[in-house]
Amino acid sequence: MTRPDLIPAPVTVECRADSPGYFSLDERTSLHAGPGTEGAARWLRATVGAATGLALSEGEGPHAIVLRIKPELEGELGAEGYRLSTDRSVEDVAVLIEAAAPAGVFWGAQTLRQLLGPDAYRRAPVRPGQDWDLPHLTVEDKPRFGWRGMMLDVSRHFLHKDGVLRYLDLMAAHKLNVFHFHLTDDQGWRIEIKRHPRLTEVGSWRERTKFGHRASPLWEEKPHGGFYTQDDIREIVAYARERHIRVVPEIDIPGHSQATITAYPELGNTDVIDTATLGVWDNWGVSPNVLAPSDTVLRFYEGVFEELLELFPEDVSPFVHIGGDECPKEQWKQSAYAQERMRELGLKDEDELQSWFIRHFDRWLTERGRRLIGWDEILEGGLAEGAAVSSWRGYAGGIAAAQAGHDVVMCPEQQVYLDHRQDGGADEPMPIGFVRTLQDVYRFEPVPPQLTEEEAAHVLGTQANLWTEVMESQARVDYQAFPRLSAFAEVAWSALPPADERDFADFERRMGAHYARLEALGVDFRPPGGPLPWQKRPGVLGRPIEGAPPNV
Repeated sequence: MTRPDLIPAPVTVECRADSPGYFSLDERTSLHAGPGTEGAARWLRATVGAATGLALSEGEGPHAIVLRIKPELEGELGAEGYRLSTDRSVEDVAVLIEAAAPAGVFWGAQTLRQLLGPDAYRRAPVRPGQDWDLPHLTVEDKPRFGWRGMMLDVSRHFLHKDGVLRYLDLMAAHKLNVFHFHLTDDQGWRIEIKRHPRLTEVGSWRERTKFGHRASPLWEEKPHGGFYTQDDIREIVAYARERHIRVVPEIDIPGHSQATITAYPELGNTDVIDTATLGVWDNWGVSPNVLAPSDTVLRFYEGVFEELLELFPEDVSPFVHIGGDECPKEQWKQSAYAQERMRELGLKDEDELQSWFIRHFDRWLTERGRRLIGWDEILEGGLAEGAAVSSWRGYAGGIAAAQAGHDVVMCPEQQVYLDHRQDGGADEPMPIGFVRTLQDVYRFEPVPPQLTEEEAAHVLGTQANLWTEVMESQARVDYQAFPRLSAFAEVAWSALPPADERDFADFERRMGAHYARLEALGVDFRPPGGPLPWQKRPGVLGRPIEGAPPNV
């Protein structure tokens, strides 16, 4: 029997040499959920049960799928590892999934779904009477990293709630476990804050939108916007929790705040610019309009974060992201108020003023049992004591943070910014930034070789980022994300060899089976041969210059 085409690749797969055949799930198949595995059982009935048409009713015996928690497995497999067996010599049941904790059982259930074939990813049976064959094997598996993330920017282009839930399912199918939810930026505020209603009344929509790179002469001359109500957020968080996905909400400060200042002009640098004339930004890049370093701003955002922490409980959201990136200092340099504030605080320059913002909210969040994380610019002016770093401007920020004893999530734009184009061909829709192929992503190594073993322990994991300036629809997000997110998932989960020794040919072969799964899920991925006619955007300018910074 050939090794099954699983993505991400598991640690070990043992196939029985004396039993090369298959057996099938059928109407006799039951599902027995041991204590602590009820969530995975519900998920299996809702997904695999729907696709196969099998009831998977509660029951034990030789035809059962058995889910079991065995705490003693933690030393061997960790909290997220699992053992899946369809080998009756292990136990006389159809399928046995064991793990030390519920998350591991859930990831094992994801592997079971892959073993059943692409039709197991549909929402209803497509071939009545179909055989649901499973090979005789044992899979033992555990993740390399505890942080296996995907960031989704819903500020530049809003994705409705159902689209967010769909992406949580796609993450779960790839064993990704951290959803970085980029909720605010210059181009729109996307979360309801009841004490500050103008954030959504005013800040959640813009009058028009640049179509393509900001060098493009094209505009979409219609309002764009939307936001998530607090109940929407609660639903998203609950949905993520059921899939063992943590959610990291991001509220950007002190830069990327033009939408906020448009809603509440008093939060901007009013002695430099008439903030009452601003609108939610309709272009891309970095807005010069940043928050004023005032107590009014601090109290405003404390109120925002108070509501945020209620919506994102600590068990799902131990980290809160505060952005901290791309904060132009020109308005602070021109502002008499900002300069006086720097003197009062004993700060030597504007970098330290930005650090003052970050340190304030690091203390504030720490007092409430949360951890602050920000983009690597928060290193400038001195890093807050308890803060973690998202290293996006290459490896340097992550190396510096880890060497200083801070935790790091590696997400360098040169490797894992999935808004960057996938090919150098002229047909790529709105090409942006660097060419980063499927193979490039597969060869990404999250742990820099410069780190010692002790320093490398501060690398919590890795994350792929989807910035949506040129992704005007769910289909466009799909195209940029897949299949590269599948390669990234294997990098984040699997114990791969060094980058230059990785077997991309084998991964590409396994992707042949995985494309069929993505098709069954309705993912509008980029085909291996290039974009389909309806995926192209002829005449819409991107930034197709290899090596050029994407913000140029």
